[in-house]
Amino acid sequence: MENFLKVGVITTTHGVRGEVKVYPTTEDAERFLELEYVLLDAGGELRRLEIENVKFFKNLAILKFKGIDNINEIEKYRGRDLWIPREEGQELGEDEYYIADLLGMDVVLEDGAPFGTLKDVLETGANDVYVVTMKDGREVLLPAIHECILDVSPEENRMTVHLMKGLL
Repeated sequence: MENFLKVGVITTTHGVRGEVKVYPTTEDAERFLELEYVLLDAGGELRRLEIENVKFFKNLAILKFKGIDNINEIEKYRGRDLWIPREEGQELGEDEYYIADLLGMDVVLEDGAPFGTLKDVLETGANDVYVVTMKDGREVLLPAIHECILDVSPEENRMTVHLMKGLL
């Protein structure tokens, strides 16, 4: 799936006319207004769904797809992921990365010593937090701030970190 970016997850149906509530996994839920289609993970294959209408409710996007006009046609896809081709992803600014590109990255200390593997990214209000599984199996949480994250190189699949006092 490295050629695709996850933009949301179908949480439940909305009404009886085939609309679904989608939890956005993209930073800006209004991103759905710009999309013409999404790719539905239909269990082993990606199904292209043309977006007919987008509304918002609280932190969810409500999507209506062309050709899906009743609850029975869409209900079976509850909990399924929605994707877009990577080339249709939004342009990133300096020091911005797609989470998919960070997961599995080798984490090394500033002296080059191996430290662990980036397992997850927690999105908090102030800054993201990187969950790193250390070589001994323990997990450490690293704040995604310049004082801690010295370099990120997706091309080399490597992140260089400085362990600030109190992190271990």
